Amino acid sequence: MNTLDSIKAAAKAGQLMPAAADNLTVFLGARLPQWAQSSIEELVAKQAWPELNDRFYRYLEFGTGGMRGRTIGTVTAAPETGRLSALGSPEHAAIGSNMLNDFTLIRAVMGLFRYTAKYLAAKRQTGKPRLVIAHDVRHFSRHFCELAASTWTRLGGEAFIFDAPRSTPQLSFSVRWLKAHTGVVITASHNPPHDNGFKAYFDDGAQVVPPHDKGIVAEVNAVPLGELAGFLETSLSGVTTLGRDADDAYLAVATKAAIDPEIFKQAKLKVVFTNIHGTGGIVSVPLLLHAKCEVHQVEAQVAFDPRFPTVKSPNPENAAALALAVALAEERDCDVVLATDPDADRMGVAVRNREGRMELLTGNQIGALLAEYRLTKYKERGWIPAGGSPRVCIIKTFVTTQLQDAIGHGHGVKVINTLTGFKWIAAKMRGYEEKLVAAMGSGFDYEGTPFAERAKLLMQHSTFYAFGCEESYGYLPNDYVRDKDGNAACLMFAEVCAWVKSCGLTVPEYLDEVYLKYGFYLEGVINIYYEGASGNAKIKRILDSYRANPPKKFGDVAVTKFQDFGREKIADADGEAIPAQDLYITSLANGYSFAARGSGTEPKMKFYLFANEKVGSATELPAVKTKVKATLDGLSQLIEADARARAEG
Repeated sequence: MNTLDSIKAAAKAGQLMPAAADNLTVFLGARLPQWAQSSIEELVAKQAWPELNDRFYRYLEFGTGGMRGRTIGTVTAAPETGRLSALGSPEHAAIGSNMLNDFTLIRAVMGLFRYTAKYLAAKRQTGKPRLVIAHDVRHFSRHFCELAASTWTRLGGEAFIFDAPRSTPQLSFSVRWLKAHTGVVITASHNPPHDNGFKAYFDDGAQVVPPHDKGIVAEVNAVPLGELAGFLETSLSGVTTLGRDADDAYLAVATKAAIDPEIFKQAKLKVVFTNIHGTGGIVSVPLLLHAKCEVHQVEAQVAFDPRFPTVKSPNPENAAALALAVALAEERDCDVVLATDPDADRMGVAVRNREGRMELLTGNQIGALLAEYRLTKYKERGWIPAGGSPRVCIIKTFVTTQLQDAIGHGHGVKVINTLTGFKWIAAKMRGYEEKLVAAMGSGFDYEGTPFAERAKLLMQHSTFYAFGCEESYGYLPNDYVRDKDGNAACLMFAEVCAWVKSCGLTVPEYLDEVYLKYGFYLEGVINIYYEGASGNAKIKRILDSYRANPPKKFGDVAVTKFQDFGREKIADADGEAIPAQDLYITSLANGYSFAARGSGTEPKMKFYLFANEKVGSATELPAVKTKVKATLDGLSQLIEADARARAEG
């Protein structure tokens, strides 16, 4: 029985999903390289049907973070593994329509090029479509970067790449700096080593949002597999490699994250920094050193390594990923640990408490501290009115702590809630920029206007963006960059630590002061992982059942409100409509609430829990914290049990 006959028989027997069988047949009918053909034949001969289902049941889709998927299979074929590199990279990215490999990457680049070319033609703009590409340290990242640049230039565009790995925020900035039409980052952020990704950016330096994302997807889906063969060989003859000036331009902007640089001179802050084998050290370390911090790096994690050998997961949200940094902080008696993920768009921290122990903070706590500090400092410096202004805003996602809503309103500024994903925060920033440009006239140079002057003009004619963040450890100080920036976040949080130290406080004590001012807020997260095709079906069952049969109560706590963002018309604080999405927010009779959504970047269902209680005095705070945590833990168990039951149907 030949390979195609085996595929048909497996589909007939129910071992292969119909879509997987169809996609396998299409791939085998295309002009594949011999290694790819042989890999499929080997997996079919092994009857690795679950693996083939996972690899071929669909084409990779754009989610909230772009296109992300495995580059190395769970079950591998000898021809794709080939000769391993010195850092353990297989010779080829794994074959499959649902894998990130040469074929799905070229297809994405072709779709992005065709959409961009049509967009420029519709706007009557001349010149070649211009693309900037950055990449992190993952398996195949450099190869994918060069392949994407080669494909773009062969299609007739201009492509710019860096000489080595660079961070996601630097790509976001560089799109604007080079006046490019689009950008791409090859990264899977903090995902496991076997993953990689393709994040698409548009001319404002932000990840694509409607209508561009849907337009790009339509163009990608229209690219037949047969067209890819002519692009599989990489040629960099028409590609421009960016020089030192590109790095200097971004570094100059990242430095502006500090509001009060003088505070560092007083504090003599001692910092442990780790890039967890990723790109963070390229910019974060120079930023901290320039700010006069004493910086200690985790030597075992400095070198780029796609295997991330010292951690189970290169995610600064996880305590284990910061373990070496915390140990070094204890050894050197440092004030704070700062950690960035592989593409340096996220940052996690640990701080020293009054007892002298290092204490991890959550993304929600970090964001709340940054919001409180920065709004206070902006007022002290006269950059925003002392009483606040509706023309000043902070932007957060719906699934980020409601403490930030309280902080923003307490300072008299507007609080904008967006869907999950920093692209929605950036979309608001673009709207504020466009409104100012329209008010000032076509000759107004937004980028060239000094920041303080620009802030004043935005408050007069539009809205000044003062700070933005999301709970998943993403923060952005200003609008020079249009994606979360782990490098700038290191400098921002170091400034908070320096100020706190100069006041004779610890960071946890400063956080308690925030709680006493606004109330105690606590958040929780439930991540339920469902891998592969069968897992995708379970996530869909949960989402569909929430819509068809919303929860009525959890234990003895009744549901008082259920918001379905996919069906209801919901507007933000500017009165602008929130795009429809499978996001549900459930409010409970005890004042707590939670949000439910499928992750756009990982195979999991996510639940975000929110609790808050008023605090009468400092003596009450410990008891309030204990009570809220116990209540939230109990609620979390009930929500997870309900979700798992819904997943099974």
